[in-house]
Amino acid sequence: MSSEIVLFDAPGPKARRRHAVLTGVGIVLALALVWLVVRKMGDAAQLEGYMWAPFVNDPDVWTQYLLPGLWGTVKAAALSVVFAGVFGIVLGLGRLSSNRWISIPSGVVVEFFRSVPVLIMMVFAYFGYFATSNLVSAQTAPLAAVVLALTLYNGSVIAELVRSGVFSLPKGQSEAGLSIGLSPGQTLRSIQLPQALTAMLPALVGQLVVVLKDSALGVVITYPELLNAAKTLGSAYANTVPAYLVAAVIFIVINYLLTRLARAVEGWLKRRGGSHSPAGAPDAETTDLEVGAGVGIGPGAVARR
Repeated sequence: MSSEIVLFDAPGPKARRRHAVLTGVGIVLALALVWLVVRKMGDAAQLEGYMWAPFVNDPDVWTQYLLPGLWGTVKAAALSVVFAGVFGIVLGLGRLSSNRWISIPSGVVVEFFRSVPVLIMMVFAYFGYFATSNLVSAQTAPLAAVVLALTLYNGSVIAELVRSGVFSLPKGQSEAGLSIGLSPGQTLRSIQLPQALTAMLPALVGQLVVVLKDSALGVVITYPELLNAAKTLGSAYANTVPAYLVAAVIFIVINYLLTRLARAVEGWLKRRGGSHSPAGAPDAETTDLEVGAGVGIGPGAVARR
């Protein structure tokens, strides 16, 4: 049976009162900040009805600005997720390789791109390469720079998720593969990696939120995503603050839906029995014979303990 790990003691009466007081103070400060912002916007006439009228009365606001910008955001995020997934799995397997000529360079690449800010990578990719080379057209260069930067950073994060997911599996998983004659690499690819990816699904879906938000950094290199569209819209209709607020609401709605999707995936994995171990693997009392059966090992194969 799996045991529950207690990270800290349950708060007592004094601690609960202290938490309640701090929560109340935080709510009051947040409401005061909201009131201050609304007042400043009102003083600047940003809350007047005519500032918001174009979003209701003028279809061009959506067809010429917001929807094309949203499509640019979704397109960059979708391409980045696909490429980052492939890049991350390859680097994750490289870090787990027993060959030091593969694991060490993979580790250096992962740590480097995890440390460099995404914005800096976008700027260097655009001005240092795509904008000055003939590899892609001038119209495609901003998209290529955004996708490359998001792929390198998020692929490095996914590589770490792969590594931690494999390390969280019980040792009997690898022993079961080795006991039937599989090499360490074959055991990693056919037994450990599928289980690690299944356990990482909630974290991978949650990473979509990071990719979607970071795509807004493309405004610096003139990529026509949602934030850039809101900026152009605000200049065209002289309602910059309402335009940014509408774009923020769109981002919040999309990210909320992605968060709900991650929770749904996590709940689905728990219903399938993945909540007993961090990587969705069998409990400690599961026999090696059952582990072997789960990965297609015949009934006569028993792993070594």
